[in-house]
Amino acid sequence: MPQCYSGIYNLGNFTPRIVTYNILIDGLFKSGKLGAARTILKELGESDHIPNAITYTTVMKCCFRSRQFEQGLEIFSEMKEKGYTYDAFTYCTIISALIKIGKIEEANECMEQMIRNGIEPDMVSYNTLINLYCKEGRMETAYNLLDEIEKEGFDCDKYTHAIQIDGLCKAGNIEAAERHLNIMSMMSLDSNLVAFNCFLDDLCKAGQVDYAMKVFKSMELKDLFTYSSLVHNLCEARRFHNASKLMLSCLRGGMKILRYAQRAILRGLRSSGFIGETRRLQSKIHLARILH
Repeated sequence: MPQCYSGIYNLGNFTPRIVTYNILIDGLFKSGKLGAARTILKELGESDHIPNAITYTTVMKCCFRSRQFEQGLEIFSEMKEKGYTYDAFTYCTIISALIKIGKIEEANECMEQMIRNGIEPDMVSYNTLINLYCKEGRMETAYNLLDEIEKEGFDCDKYTHAIQIDGLCKAGNIEAAERHLNIMSMMSLDSNLVAFNCFLDDLCKAGQVDYAMKVFKSMELKDLFTYSSLVHNLCEARRFHNASKLMLSCLRGGMKILRYAQRAILRGLRSSGFIGETRRLQSKIHLARILH
């Protein structure tokens, strides 16, 4: 049993309320303790308490975060059967998950249901809908919706633009995506880093790795997602030496790289027979973890 939960039981006659269960489940999921969270969820089901909409939404959201999409959708179905109502956040969580697993038709149905239920869309809802249109290749519809959003007084955020840039790249229209990026640079957004990261990844996936490297060098701002994505894509292109050099520059600058990208480089160098370089890079990764 998790320590925090066993501590509650040691408080004498204290009986956990439903809000206590919800906080515990959310905290355990966020800290990666999925087994402990499921234990508490099971105990909640066996207690006198009845899980409420917040409980279900919390568990469903955590399932999606851990890429357990089918389990998350099962919880959504259970919510529907029990007659719970959903807010815009719940609908957007579901729609985004459906898009990620390629269930575009179901995502459309869910969006239509949200509108039928009279839920007023907010910027998160609109971003979800624009993403849906882009995934379907309906770029004109996405841009028309963008015009409507602006007429209604909404300010499109950096995620709105990143979604559109991704959609243009996926449709093979790299030039239009770059024009959109240039327009963003002239706008008063707090940052266009999300859009740039998206553009870099799409360039690599379109086979334009050299151009992605050129764009990368021109970027004023970079974060761990910028480096991790480029390192991973260089490995996908079997350019392990380039990936290794980029990784070393990150380590020297104190920038971290996500573990999956680190593993991709080490695995690629090793499989290509560069054992000495693999060991040197591995030792520098370990040293960077100690220092940073």
